[in-house]
Amino acid sequence: MREERAEDARTEARRLIRDLLGEERPDAGVLLREAGAALGADRVARCAELARGAPLTRRSTELAALAGLLVGTRDLGEEWWRRERGGKLPAPDEVLRSATAVDPWTDLTVLEMLAAWIADDVADEAWGRPVGVTDLNSWQAEDRVELPEDAAPGRRLVVSFDAGGRLDAVVIRRPDGDLGSNLDFDSLRYSRPAEAQWSWSVAAGLGPHRLDEHPDPYAQPVDAEAAGILRGWALRHGASTGQAGEPWRVRGDVIAAIERVDWMWRSGEWFAWWRAVAALADGASDRLAARLEEIAAAP
Repeated sequence: MREERAEDARTEARRLIRDLLGEERPDAGVLLREAGAALGADRVARCAELARGAPLTRRSTELAALAGLLVGTRDLGEEWWRRERGGKLPAPDEVLRSATAVDPWTDLTVLEMLAAWIADDVADEAWGRPVGVTDLNSWQAEDRVELPEDAAPGRRLVVSFDAGGRLDAVVIRRPDGDLGSNLDFDSLRYSRPAEAQWSWSVAAGLGPHRLDEHPDPYAQPVDAEAAGILRGWALRHGASTGQAGEPWRVRGDVIAAIERVDWMWRSGEWFAWWRAVAALADGASDRLAARLEEIAAAP
């Protein structure tokens, strides 16, 4: 059942990527070429530089952000990058050059921040600025946002819940005569850049995603003993030999095995495996030692 859900997600992601980017199984080369035509060669070169600087287990996330920027730039135009915002928000071009995240996105990488920014701008262009923000970790529908002064029964108010994510709050009159609102969860939608970002991440997977690098980081050798322990653990806990692949010798072998194993759709103990194997793939030796202890203690 978990494998079916994983494949369903990939099928939907490939469909969205085909609709948004014209590719069902995109690779980094296709993305960089398409992005260069929309964003310009200099911006894409800077984006690729930032993606190269990320850990290998995060590279697909950085490229997914670039997919969102590509679709958002197509929607809003290349001038979006140069537009001054005033206050604490510089132009996106300045953020890309300085590689410094700004509020309210300081917990994101620079590319993730820019992708969130353009996803919200496209959402505002499509549906208007939201009247408030809500957290969908709670599915309580009633009175989740403050009503504007001109609220009237039946009016639909746009509410933000995520970067590029919107849904409506419908204004109603309560039995006591006061105005309130109910979230309409059926109205939940994402802007096109947000859809592209999610779709790239799922359809393209963890990698390897090579970005014209010499030497190739995916060809760097990994700790053979640790690789044997983690590959053996995966086999003992339900991964097939095809999913685990041949013995892991280089970082690219590890990345490819992580992608094939679909660990996120497995039972909870696989999170400890993921933390350990991510440290192995990223070449983080100190973190790897601690994670191997976790694996040894896991059932």
